[in-house]
Amino acid sequence: MNRALPVVRLRVPTDEDAFAWHRVFDDPDVMEFHGGRSAELSVYEELTARQRRHDAEYGFCLWTMLDESDQVIGFTGAQPWPQDWGPKGEIEIGWRLGRAYWGQGYATAAAGLTLDRVRSAGVSSVVAMVLSRNERSIAVTRRLGMRLTDVFTTPTLEQEGHCYRLDL
Repeated sequence: MNRALPVVRLRVPTDEDAFAWHRVFDDPDVMEFHGGRSAELSVYEELTARQRRHDAEYGFCLWTMLDESDQVIGFTGAQPWPQDWGPKGEIEIGWRLGRAYWGQGYATAAAGLTLDRVRSAGVSSVVAMVLSRNERSIAVTRRLGMRLTDVFTTPTLEQEGHCYRLDL
């Protein structure tokens, strides 16, 4: 049975969103696959500023995700792969949600909007880099129609990761 996806809205991150992201992601479960502990506010201040630059330069970024009542629940979007390893030169899509919003379809709904937006910006394919133990994110890649193309070991965490691809 397919359930209806929730209403979700995306916006370019504001300065205030750094505080919201810091608050929403301040949970060990949320950060399990992102270093395992909460990041400092300064990390989100830099990240939101970088995403505003990406939006101006590329026409896409990691957007702030809002629920039907306009509450910040996380982010989703796309950006050039930022590492010196992996799919250099490719566009990565990704998402991160506050724990209270898991399992409700928000990541799938928002990632679908992301695909529409990057396609409109002229992007012909995307990747999603997901740690192999992150079953929730792997399920989102499958719902988006992405296919596993590479298995790798992350240099910093030394964990098995997967690269999923989708031609747009």
